[in-house]
Amino acid sequence: MLTQKYSVKEFEKIAEQQPDRLLELIHGEIVEKVPTPEHSMMAGWIVTFINMYLLENKIGIAGVEGRHQIGSDNSRLPDVYFKANPNRPLPPKSFPYMPDLAVEIKSPDDSYTLLRDKAAYYLQNGAQIVWLIYPEKQLVEVYRQNSDSALLTIDDTLDGGNLLPGFTLPVRRIFQQE
Repeated sequence: MLTQKYSVKEFEKIAEQQPDRLLELIHGEIVEKVPTPEHSMMAGWIVTFINMYLLENKIGIAGVEGRHQIGSDNSRLPDVYFKANPNRPLPPKSFPYMPDLAVEIKSPDDSYTLLRDKAAYYLQNGAQIVWLIYPEKQLVEVYRQNSDSALLTIDDTLDGGNLLPGFTLPVRRIFQQE
């Protein structure tokens, strides 16, 4: 069975007609994101911690589910994103670049392969850091440009590296174990 492939332009029309759905275009295929309440809460906590850091360190912007597009067949919605020194004003519909930090939280229907493919895509297209959050295992997988990946447990601490200097987040706080 063949899956229909869409261009970003075709996808934008479809997405505009369904504003209540979180749709992504992944290599030409439309994929719906269906976050659970736990997923939404974790995204909220992560962006809150980053934005608290940004209140004191005005080096960029962070948000949730912001549309990022590069090329003709991808329109991605990272669960949380950070962009250092973004061009102003903000674009009306989607960012024409990848975030510097992309965070993806595993939903029950997501495969580990899908999440790792997303991490690879973000890094290949300009992201510097990707955090993959695994709620059921209470783990965070960290990917950085030109570096090995790291697997963090609730006893570890995330850091922002050179991208978010001085930013730290105990992994247990993401899962609210503290």
